[in-house]
Amino acid sequence: MKIFLKKYWWIFAIFIVLIGIGIAVLFAKREEILNKTITKITKAQLTRNQLDIKIENARFVGLSSVRFDKITVVPLQKDTLLSISNFEVKVRLLPLILGDVKLASVQLNNGKLSLVNRNGVKNYDFLLKEHKRDTTQKSELDLAKLANRLINQVLYKVPDNMELRNFEASFTETDSSRTTSIIAKEILIDDQELKSTFIINRGEAVWHCSGTVDGGDKEMDVKLYADGKKVELPFLEQKFGLKLNVDTVMTRMDGTSYHRGELTIKGAWGVRNLLINHPKIASKDIVVDNGSIDATMVIGKNFLSLDSASTIHLRNLEAHPFIKYTLKPSKVYELKMSTDWVNAQDFFNAFPIGMFESLEGLKVSGKLKYGLDFYLEDKDPDNCRFDSRLEKKDFKILKFGVVNLQKINAPFVYTPYEYGKPMRNITIGPENPNYTPYNQICNYLKNAILTAEDYAFFKHKGFFEEAIRKSIVTNYKAKSFKRGGSTISMQLVKNIYLSRQKTMARKIEEMLIVWLIENNRLTSKERMYEVYLNIIEWAPNVYGVGEAARFYFAKNPSELNLGESMFLASIIPSPKRYRYQFYPNGALKQRISGYYFNLISGLMLKRGMITEEDRASMYNVILRGPARNYVITDTSAVDTTINDVDEFAPQQIMEEEPVKTKTETIDQQETKSVVTEPVIEKSKAEIRRQEREEKRKKRREEKEKEQQLINQ
Repeated sequence: MKIFLKKYWWIFAIFIVLIGIGIAVLFAKREEILNKTITKITKAQLTRNQLDIKIENARFVGLSSVRFDKITVVPLQKDTLLSISNFEVKVRLLPLILGDVKLASVQLNNGKLSLVNRNGVKNYDFLLKEHKRDTTQKSELDLAKLANRLINQVLYKVPDNMELRNFEASFTETDSSRTTSIIAKEILIDDQELKSTFIINRGEAVWHCSGTVDGGDKEMDVKLYADGKKVELPFLEQKFGLKLNVDTVMTRMDGTSYHRGELTIKGAWGVRNLLINHPKIASKDIVVDNGSIDATMVIGKNFLSLDSASTIHLRNLEAHPFIKYTLKPSKVYELKMSTDWVNAQDFFNAFPIGMFESLEGLKVSGKLKYGLDFYLEDKDPDNCRFDSRLEKKDFKILKFGVVNLQKINAPFVYTPYEYGKPMRNITIGPENPNYTPYNQICNYLKNAILTAEDYAFFKHKGFFEEAIRKSIVTNYKAKSFKRGGSTISMQLVKNIYLSRQKTMARKIEEMLIVWLIENNRLTSKERMYEVYLNIIEWAPNVYGVGEAARFYFAKNPSELNLGESMFLASIIPSPKRYRYQFYPNGALKQRISGYYFNLISGLMLKRGMITEEDRASMYNVILRGPARNYVITDTSAVDTTINDVDEFAPQQIMEEEPVKTKTETIDQQETKSVVTEPVIEKSKAEIRRQEREEKRKKRREEKEKEQQLINQ
C-alpha cells in the first residue's frame, strides 16, 4: 500500500506542476491574448455592423480583473453611439476554470449611450437589422428552453458588487427636436444590496431603485419610486396619448425551476397610486391606489401561461386569474377568472377610483362571487366557449350612487346626443304627446324588433351569453367588428345612464348597471322595453316609436301593419339610411321587402308571433309621412353611409360614424319635418364603381345575415 501511494503521489504531483506551468504561461501571455481578442472583435463588428470600436487601453489588473480606458463605439458616418471613460470587470476564477463566466464585480465611470434619429437616419439601426437565418438547419422553437437560457444568462451575469457612476442614456429625434434622457447618477450593488439614483431629463425628476438582487439564486426584490413626486413617463403621453404615473412600483422574483420541459417563475408585482388616462380606457383619470399580483408563470415548449395559483389583490378583493396562450399546433386562447364569495361592498370598492361615474357612492350588502371561462381555438372558432357569471347571496342595494338606477320607473327627461352635442330634451312620460305606452304599441313591431335585436330579452337577465359568444366568433373570423353582442337591456342602459364615449370603462360600467337592474328587479322587463322603444333613434332627430310611426307612415304606433313594423325594425341599426331604402314613389325597395322580410317573418312565424295570413300582406309598405319628402329620388345616387358592419345583424349595436348632415328636426305637434341633406357629387365612373362594390358587398352580407338568423 505504501508503494502504491508513493507511486501515485508522484503522478499527482507531476499533474499539479504541469497545471501550474500552464497557468504561468497563460498568465504571461494573457495581455497578448486580450489584445488579440479585442482586435478580432473590433474587426468583426466593423465588417458585420459597420461599427468603429476603439479602446485606448486594455490591461489586466490583479489576477482576474480587466480594465478598459476610453471606449468609443461610432457607427460609420453617424453620431457616436457609446462612450465610456473607464470600465473594470472582475470574474470569479472557479466558474471560469469550469468554462463559465460569473462576474464578481463591475466598475464603470462617466459613460454615455446616445440613440439618435436624425431625419430618419438612425445610429442604432444595426440593432433592428434582421440577420440571415441558416435555412439548411431547421430547429423547432422551444419557449421554455429559450426563456430558461435567457434568464440564466442575464441574472447569472449580475455581479455581487457593482459601482456605476454618471452613466447617461438619451434618445434624440432631430425632426421633432425632442430629447429624452436618463442619467444613472449611481447604481451600487454591495453584497447583493441595490441602491441607485436616476436623474430624468436633466433634472425634471429624480428616481430611486432599491432592494436586493441575487443573480445566482435568481431572486430579486426591488422597488422604484421618485423624490417628492410620482414616477412619470411623459413620452408615452406624447407618443400614444397615454398618461401614466405611479408613486411606487414593486417587483419580486422568488426563483425559477425548470422541470420536465417547463419553466416555472414565481414572483409578485405591485403598484401604489397608479394613475392611467387614455381616451380608449376612460373619460377621466383612473387611480389604482393599491394593487398587486402574486404570480406564477409557466412557460412550456409551445405555450405561455399565468397559472391559476396566481392571485390579484385590489384593496380587499382577491381574484384568481388563469391565462394561457398556445402557439402550436394551432393558436389557442384561454382566459379564466374567479373569486371566492366576498363582501359585495368590497367587490365594488375594488374597482379603481374614477373608473365608474354613475356608480360612485353605491352602497350594497350581501355576498358576490364572479366566474369567467373563455376558450377559443384558431382552427375551430365556432366551438368558442364563453361563460361569465356574477352570483349573489343576500345581496341588497342600500344606496344608489351618483345615478338613481330606478329613475326609468317614473317620467324622466332623456337627452340624445349627436357629435357629442345634445340634440333636444325629450320627456319620457305622458306629458309628451309622442310618448307611447307599452300596451299601445302594436305587437307586430314589438315582436319584429325582438326577433332582429334580442329575441331572448324576456328570458335572460340582461346578458345573452350565446349572442356574445357568436359575436366573438363572427368578429374573430372576420378579423374586424361585424357583429355586436349587446342586448336590449345593454342598449337601454348605455343610452339612459351613460355617456356615449366609447371606452373600456364605460362598457364595464354598462354591464354592471345591467346586472344591478336585472338581477335586483329594479324595474320590469315591460317597462324597460317600453322606455327603449320610446327613446331609440329611427331617423335623424326622430326619437321614439311615436315620432317614427308618424314620420314614416302618418300613423299611430298601434296602427302599424307587419310590413311597416319590420321596416322600422330593420332601420334601427342605421337610422340615417332610410332615404336610400325607398323608390321615388315611396315604395320600399325589393332588397328589404324581399330578402329581409322573408327572413324575419319566417323566424316570427316559427316562434308563433304571426300567422301565414299575416305574411301574405306584409309587402305593402308605402311611405305616407314626412319621410317621403327626403327620399333620394336620383336612382344613380349611392348610399355613402354604408360601412363594414352587417346592416341587419341581430343582437348587435352598430356604433357607426354618422353622415355629416345639417340638423334635421320634427315638429312634435304637427309631425312636420324640415330636413337638409348633403349634396352628393360624384362622377359617373365613380358611381358605377361604387354600385358594383355595393352589389358584391350586399351579396356577402345577405349570406352572413341568413346564417346568423338561422343559427338563432
